[in-house]
Amino acid sequence: MNEEDFWIDDCFRVQQSRWGTWQSYLKDGAALILSLTKEECILSTRWYLKAKQEGFPEPVKKHDGIVRGKL
Repeated sequence: MNEEDFWIDDCFRVQQSRWGTWQSYLKDGAALILSLTKEECILSTRWYLKAKQEGFPEPVKKHDGIVRGKL
C-alpha cells in the first residue's frame, strides 16, 4: 500500500516533504497542519478537526493592547 493511499481516521492523510516536515491533507487535497514530526502532525490534525466539528474552546485569558503605567 502506497503511503498516499493511507487515510487516517478515513478523513485525512499525512505526507513528508523533502525538507523533513510533515503536512496533513484532507481528501479534497486541502492542506491543514504542518509539523516537525509525523506523530505531532496526526495528533494536531485530529484535535483541529474535532474542534472544528464541535467548536473551539473559549480562551482562558484575554489580553488587551493597552499599556498601563509609565514607560
